Amino acid sequence: MYALISFALSYAVAYLLVWIFKIRPGRKGTFINVVANANTIFIGLPLNVALFGNKALSYFLVYYVMNTISTWAVGALIIANDSPEKQGNAFNWKKLLPAPLIGFLVALVFLLLALPVPEFATSTLTYVGNLVTPLSLIYIGIVLSDAGLKSIRFDRDTIVALVGRFIFTPAIMLTLLVLGGDILGHLPHLEAQTLAVQAATPALAVLPILVNQAKGDVKYATNVVTTSTLLFIVVVPIVNMVATALL
Repeated sequence: MYALISFALSYAVAYLLVWIFKIRPGRKGTFINVVANANTIFIGLPLNVALFGNKALSYFLVYYVMNTISTWAVGALIIANDSPEKQGNAFNWKKLLPAPLIGFLVALVFLLLALPVPEFATSTLTYVGNLVTPLSLIYIGIVLSDAGLKSIRFDRDTIVALVGRFIFTPAIMLTLLVLGGDILGHLPHLEAQTLAVQAATPALAVLPILVNQAKGDVKYATNVVTTSTLLFIVVVPIVNMVATALL
């Protein structure tokens, strides 16, 4: 419930910021995803293990599952329907179920029903799945190489997105953890710290690929992913320190 409410409030804040700062089409989807969704598996997992050890892994998985559902059921859909090209008011139902979400749902069925999966299928799908984040980072590197490192910009849209990712979203989670105990139930200290730290991880590495498919602003997506990945090194220790003091 903490994770669910946190994501819902983060989307609300992201849409409010889009309206206040008049983020243009082609960037809206990226902006909302940067504020609401985190790079949990590539950066969040090793970070969590380094900070809290394997004993906090089950707590991490709670946030990871919610982040995965949020990314592929909501975030990817927002990006797919955010294009600078005029598409009218028709909703694109074909993009309601992106392939990663279908894969997640199928895997969930196998997990809940304890259905056996052949070893060759498990190995093959694991190898393919492990390529996603590295390929995303290679793609980001290619775009940066073409544009040059000087293309990294801290323009208004980038700064506001980073503020949302590193200040608003962790603040929402911390506020829920501090004030929501009487309503939602108090969490173990380690679990509360895990949720707080995961809320401050960088933007999704796959954003530029999703934005490219939607014909959005790929340079902006690459810029916010790169800058958030660089800045999180400074932000996460601060968030962890604040979480330790408050929780």
